[in-house]
Amino acid sequence: MDVFEAIRKRRSIRNYTGDSIPVEHLEQIVDAGRWAASGYNRQPWTFVVVTDKAMLERFCVVSKAVEQAAAVIAVVMDDSSQFWLEDASAAVENMLLASTALGYGSCWLEGRTLAHEQELKEWLGVPAEKRLITLVSLGVPVEWPAKEKKPLSEVLRWEMYSE
Repeated sequence: MDVFEAIRKRRSIRNYTGDSIPVEHLEQIVDAGRWAASGYNRQPWTFVVVTDKAMLERFCVVSKAVEQAAAVIAVVMDDSSQFWLEDASAAVENMLLASTALGYGSCWLEGRTLAHEQELKEWLGVPAEKRLITLVSLGVPVEWPAKEKKPLSEVLRWEMYSE
């Protein structure tokens, strides 16, 4: 699948079959995150892949989307890097696209992750000085939802903003 097809197909998938994902595919997905752009090439990230079912069940405090997930990637950042949020976002988007290209569903679980950051860090042994910015659930999707996007003509402007 080429990058443009992956971009068009990518959706937030919250329902998984429970089937596992091969380690080599999980490594490819994380490697895509590693190749993301980062401010001054600081690469302020560490990715923790969790496949243990007991730990995945604990992650349900963040979202039920992990209930049948094959894996969750915890995105840990060094917030002393000036652009750490932007860097994390770029890495996560690369991983979402890579998972789609490999045929897996994924969901960026930023909504409630930060509210549970401290307990997630404790569970995963993340050092106090690091930030656990988000979790990304991965799995074989039950279905690929069809969602419409706004047409390009509605969001594209040339040279300056105008209505």
